[in-house]
Amino acid sequence: MSHFKHYLGKPIILALPGKNQCEGVLMDYGLDILVIYDGQQFLYIPVHQLHHFRPSPRTDVQMEHPQVPPLDTHSDKISLRNILNHAKGRFIQIYVTGGQPIHGYITSMLNNYFVFYSPVYQTMFVSLQHLKWLIPYAHNKTPYTLGLDRLPVHPTTYVLPRTFEEQVKKREGQMVVFDLGDHPNKVGLLQKTDQNMVGVVAGDGTTTYWNLQHLNIMHLP
Repeated sequence: MSHFKHYLGKPIILALPGKNQCEGVLMDYGLDILVIYDGQQFLYIPVHQLHHFRPSPRTDVQMEHPQVPPLDTHSDKISLRNILNHAKGRFIQIYVTGGQPIHGYITSMLNNYFVFYSPVYQTMFVSLQHLKWLIPYAHNKTPYTLGLDRLPVHPTTYVLPRTFEEQVKKREGQMVVFDLGDHPNKVGLLQKTDQNMVGVVAGDGTTTYWNLQHLNIMHLP
């Protein structure tokens, strides 16, 4: 990680999935996560989502920013998992798929996915490998300006399967939505999973088989 060490405290430009680009000061890094301050907010970006980065030509490197990032883990070496654990119960936005952020908060962390509560989509199951980045809210802000009575922050109390694949299998025979319904055949009746392939029956009765490794989020309609 010596490349990141060299640019700590300096502005860089990062190329991310979906032709997205991020520019800001590298505030911190770990083996699998980067912390970027873009002048307005902190972005926590998993390293495996990074396509490439380069120094920024900007000269205004002395951006005003808090001394401590909002998800400080009080540890010398941060990681994606401990950042997500520290984010539990805090309002954040995440970017996973579909070209739009999802607003809400994490309620539980499992082996390779986390449970996310969204006021719009309700309970969602998010594959860890497909998280592109997360941005913590300022302490005085709430998603959609909703009152706290509409956002009951509490951990999931029921027993959860340890992996995303097991969570999907548990929903066999139920109506599901994958990836925010970015494809019409990702919405429908979930059939039996078999060797990481899962069938979804659409409204017209057509069954499409999806590779679980390429599904990002699941929620129940």
